[in-house]
Formats: sequence, C-alpha cells, structure tokens
Amino acid sequence: MEKTFSLTDKARGSRFRRYAALLTAAAVVCSLLGGCVGDGHSSHPDDDSNRLYVYNWGEYIDPDVIDEFEEETGYNVIYDVFETNEIMYPKIAADPSQYDVICPSDYMIAKMAESGLLGELDFDLMPNVKANIGEEFWEMSRDFDPENKYSVPYTWGTVGILYNTSLIDEEITSWDVLWDPGYNDEILMQDSVRDLFMVALKKLGYSMNTVNLEELEEAKNLLIEQKPLVQAYVVDEVRDKMVASESKLGVIYSGEAEFTREENPDMAYCIPEEGTNVWVDAWVVTKDSRHKKAAAAWIDFMSRGDIAYKNFEYIYYSTPNTAAQQYMDEEELENEVLFPDLSKHKNLEAYRYLGEDVERLYYNLWKEIKSA
Repeated sequence: MEKTFSLTDKARGSRFRRYAALLTAAAVVCSLLGGCVGDGHSSHPDDDSNRLYVYNWGEYIDPDVIDEFEEETGYNVIYDVFETNEIMYPKIAADPSQYDVICPSDYMIAKMAESGLLGELDFDLMPNVKANIGEEFWEMSRDFDPENKYSVPYTWGTVGILYNTSLIDEEITSWDVLWDPGYNDEILMQDSVRDLFMVALKKLGYSMNTVNLEELEEAKNLLIEQKPLVQAYVVDEVRDKMVASESKLGVIYSGEAEFTREENPDMAYCIPEEGTNVWVDAWVVTKDSRHKKAAAAWIDFMSRGDIAYKNFEYIYYSTPNTAAQQYMDEEELENEVLFPDLSKHKNLEAYRYLGEDVERLYYNLWKEIKSA
C-alpha cells in the first residue's frame, strides 16, 4: 500500500507508540467525560460553560495530568487527538469554535495565525507561563510567532541521525553519510516533504526555509541521486527498524531517538554539523474559542513545573519549562539528546510557513523524486 507523503508533518513516533491502546482508553475516557467526538464538534451543548475542548497529538500528554487539571479547576475536559498538522488544520479552518486549545507545530501556528484562526493570549491569566518558559524558547518561537502573542511553547526537539554503533565503526557527524554508497539499503529517510528537503538543503549549505527555485532544484536532484541507497521512506518505523537492527542509520526526531536508545544501548544520535531543524510545538487558543478563561487555565496548568515534568517523563520530548528541572535527576539534566547545548551547533532553524504556492512547489518537487 502506497504511503501518504505528508507535506510538513513531523512524524514523531512516540506519539503513536501506544496508539492502539490510547484509542481504547480514549473511548473509556470520553464516556466518563461526557463524550468526545474524534471528527470534531459541530456544535456545543447548550450549557457547557465549565467545559474545555482540547485538540492535541495522540500520545502527547500524561493522561493523569488531565485528571489533575479537572480536579483542581472544576473544568470538564473534552479531549480529542489528531495524527498530523495537515489533518488538524482543515477541521479548525472549517469551524474554529469547535475547539478551545490546540497544540500545533511551529510552521502550522504561523499558517493558522495568517489565516485568522488564532486568538491573542491573555498572559495576565497565565502567571506560570512567563515565570517558567525559558527565554530562549520565546526567542525561538519568534520565527513563527514574531510578537509571541499567539503561542506558548510546550515541547521542543531536534532532527538528527540515529545510528547503530555495533554496526557502524565511524562517528557520524554530517548529513553526508546519508549519501555514502557503503550504506546502500541501510538508510532510513523521513516520509515528509519538508523534513526530507531539510536534510538535502542543509547538506548543500542552504536554508531549510528557502524559496529559491534553483536551490530547491539542486536539493531535489541530490535526493534523486540518493534514492537508490535508501532502504525506505518511513515515519515512526525508523524506531522499530533501528531497534531490530534492520537498518544501520536513519533520520529521526530527538525524542524518538531517546526512546530507541533506551531500547537498544548501541544507538547513538548526532546533530549534523551542517545544521538542522529545531522544532517547537506550542499551545494556542482559537479565535472563536467559547471558553477562553478555561483555555488560559489549561495553558497555565501545563506550564507549571511539576506538570511539565510529568509530561516530559511520559512523552520523551524535551520541555522548555525551566521550573521542571528541579524535578529532574542529574542523568536527565545532562542528557545531550534531549537537552543539547544549542550554542554549540550552527545553522539551526525552525520551520517557517512559506505560503500555499511554495508548499505546492515543494510537494511537486517531491512527486518528481518519488517518480524518479
């Protein structure tokens, strides 16, 4: 069965690690919470003043945290999940009032803001946000939210190369290794247009947000050249194949890399010297939210140090919350996969929303790679 190639989705497999179990649990939780609809809420009950409608990635929160929020605030959470930014967006565009708070990725936040789907945040209602979110993450967020008025960072991470040290003798430091004929049929690449082009563009020394057609054509040709060496273009299967030693190296997200390293201690992760994507997922409130006070309470609660730490332990992705560090042991704090010193790396970028015309250009170039 042919895969669907997502334009810009971040294929973070830990979100789906226990996805089947999550769906079963979600059905139970939804019944206890008064019912939730996976395809969105076309309308709200007449009296839902104490409700909060949340839309988040699958397996991207500790379920106990939702219970704690309800117990402490008295709000009744109606919680739905999505698998990609691209699935989420049209649902919100069709009816921005059906959810109150959402957790999109960086570039998608810019797209939603440009489309008029987001409401400005009232930080006076969220004291934990300003107190606990590290300043560097506000700076990072300005790439997609220039005035820091629509979003609050929730998680962050990098994209790099995972490799099996029991099968590879050399230390991996560059994207160049993904074009090494010595690893023919041992390379895994991400099944995502922007992520795929990011690797080639960084290898060539270009911005991963380029709109220059010549640079994009050069990257396309480089990826066509690489294609015979690639074992598969995959999503969360990178983790599974690497743990099973079915491949020697692959492009992966840092949280997934850490999970894989726990499963197999022979795994190593590197941020290539040419630079990479540093991504941020953040909480936003829809412009037509009917429960803005509850949404602010949710974001403030998620920004509390102890809660941020619980979510960090559950989902394997780095937290931008400085107050969470007091709950971490030395091993967690010194984990360079989850908490790299970004000042030691150059040419790090966040994805930017490039507009529909450029998105279409990227996708058409990717189709040429697939058909080559």
